[in-house]
Amino acid sequence: MATLHPHGALPAYLQISEAVSRDILSGKLLDGDKLPTERAMAEEFNIAVGTLRKALDLLVNQGLIERVHGSGNYVRHVEAPSSLYSLFRLELKTGGGLPRAKLRQLDRLTKPQDAPPFGPSKDAYRFRRLRYLDDQGAAIEEIWLDSRHAAQIDTTDVSESLYYFYQHDLGLLVSSCTDRITIAPVPDWADPAFAPAPATLCPYIERIAFNQHIEAFEFSRTWYDPDVAQYVSRLK
Repeated sequence: MATLHPHGALPAYLQISEAVSRDILSGKLLDGDKLPTERAMAEEFNIAVGTLRKALDLLVNQGLIERVHGSGNYVRHVEAPSSLYSLFRLELKTGGGLPRAKLRQLDRLTKPQDAPPFGPSKDAYRFRRLRYLDDQGAAIEEIWLDSRHAAQIDTTDVSESLYYFYQHDLGLLVSSCTDRITIAPVPDWADPAFAPAPATLCPYIERIAFNQHIEAFEFSRTWYDPDVAQYVSRLK
């Protein structure tokens, strides 16, 4: 199980549900597997049983686990759960891994000239972040959000999950995205916790995200460390 981070913006029950969800989707937990007892899981995560049950309730609603009265909780693998990180395609090389993010910089700037169209505004909010999988620095990312969706964004408003922030603060739902994967040199603003040095060639992802109205509203660039992470897309 992943280590919880009490100082993160996401509530503990969401961290737990996302960690278990990603273990199921990566195949670390298989359909039919029985989870540990609720008391054992609560002790492992160092949380109250009530908080754990809130996480399990969410997983039940997503169809990822099933409660069997008098027996326990069992994995029920589904194709596409509606979890916060269902569109986050990076996993540890061993599978799974709870995503976390450290916001390094937030600015409102003119959109980059080489970016594809993503909304009508001339400027956008630029987020630069370090992404972890569990406790390992896995990726750095630069995310541009069309500025028409917020008059102002403060760093204290932003959750570890931008999609959680988009949904709960801006009323935006990510309906789909398009990824293009290649290689590119690591930029000079890379975080020291990201092992590949600036100018080193790394796997690189460009993404356009679309909202519930099928409008492009976000453009992102991600460089990831191939010694830590892998890009995974599961199609059925």
